[in-house]
Amino acid sequence: MIGTMLSGRYRLESKLGSGGMSTVYLAVDETLGRHVAIKVLHQEISDQQDQLERFRREARAVAQLSHPNLVAVIDAGEEGGRPYIVFEYVPGQTLKQMIAAHGRLPLDEATAYAIEVGRGLQAAHAARLIHRDVKPQNVLIDPEGRAKITDFGIALSLESHGLTATGRVLGTTDYVSPEQAMGREIDPRSDVYSLGILLYEMLTGEVPFKAETQVGVAMKHVNETVPNVQRRRPDASAVLAAAVERATAKEPKDRYRDMGELLADLEHALEVEVARAGGATGEATSVLDSVPERRRRVLTRRRISWAGVLLLAAAAAAAIAIAALRGEGGPSQEGPPESAGGTPIEIQSVTDFDPEGDGEEHEEETGLATDGIPTTGWSTEDYTTGLEGLKDGVGLYVDAGGSVTPSQMVLRTGGGPWTFEVYGSDLESPPTEIAGWGSPLTSELTAEGGRQVVDLDTSEPNRWFLIWITGVEDGTPAEIFDIRLLGQ
Repeated sequence: MIGTMLSGRYRLESKLGSGGMSTVYLAVDETLGRHVAIKVLHQEISDQQDQLERFRREARAVAQLSHPNLVAVIDAGEEGGRPYIVFEYVPGQTLKQMIAAHGRLPLDEATAYAIEVGRGLQAAHAARLIHRDVKPQNVLIDPEGRAKITDFGIALSLESHGLTATGRVLGTTDYVSPEQAMGREIDPRSDVYSLGILLYEMLTGEVPFKAETQVGVAMKHVNETVPNVQRRRPDASAVLAAAVERATAKEPKDRYRDMGELLADLEHALEVEVARAGGATGEATSVLDSVPERRRRVLTRRRISWAGVLLLAAAAAAAIAIAALRGEGGPSQEGPPESAGGTPIEIQSVTDFDPEGDGEEHEEETGLATDGIPTTGWSTEDYTTGLEGLKDGVGLYVDAGGSVTPSQMVLRTGGGPWTFEVYGSDLESPPTEIAGWGSPLTSELTAEGGRQVVDLDTSEPNRWFLIWITGVEDGTPAEIFDIRLLGQ
């Protein structure tokens, strides 16, 4: 079709790509004198009237969308009975080409691209459109580095054919959700799953599942758990890994309820990655700047500035230099205060505890309380009127992996002041209600920020240790940046 003039206006210049349902051409809009991209539906599909009508209806719906992370639909028409859609032309490369050329992407860049794709999908979901084919081949990176997603709604017209038409219905199955692979009803959570797989590939350089056939890959999406990102990318934060894990849960009910929930966690993960790296580069900078301060969890709440980070680094360097001039040894790993000189007890996991609320208290942040990074941590929600009259308390508990008798718990806290008690339990599983924890191991204490050594009454061994927060300042969350258990 090269050289063909569509509707007396669009002259096809070259082929940009082809798939099971359509071919995309670079064309010149002779009326406005600009380049556009035109997707022309294949002839065999155009002959099916029901599919043709659905394609037209979908094209009209997509044309109503307008978002900086969506490739805009400019026009639609038919030529010789073959429908086509005219898109804005985005010069550059696809995200798939970027991954193929560079392998795994920097943590902040991968997270930023996932946020941009998610924002585009969120706009589509608001218009009751589900993409159904989220993959890096359908994500274009424009000359400014912005991600734009394209190819909305095309897979819908053939969905009813199921896996017998894998090449058309699903395209590549590397990113297909389990419910879509099984031909079941889908909703926006299917796009959430596919975006989670896309993020996994950006972080690791590879898709999670491989098989000899596309059906084999699809069945792995149905039956096998996506590998933990941190096994392939150990430098990824726990927050980012948790977002991938939840987004790619097999059952839709176990995933994020919508794209907005996923975006909130990805924005938080981007803050964490930037804080750990000491700064953002490229597209991550503009994406982070676009997150409203009221939604910041790390860089605003912790009041971190890059000037402050540099000042601390300079102070540390000066301290090392002074120690060297005095003939003292180099700095050692920061440990607990002198009064906390016991043997460290390894903490296996941290879990949020909200038995009198919605059952969740910033679950995605729990890993930050033991990650060893002093600028990141777990926090309660912002209770504008405090906890009194709302619930008896909220908190989080740690798992020591077995029965232990620590003499002290060392905390690094922020926010507040806030009050708390520490409980212990040696049951096989942690109690689900506060009454099940028995008597506290401490009296009621107050956290006012900084390091705090808590003496524990552990005459009996325990496996689980609960930090039960009983009071917070109005609108000021309690924050825990670090937890340690020390034995005798």
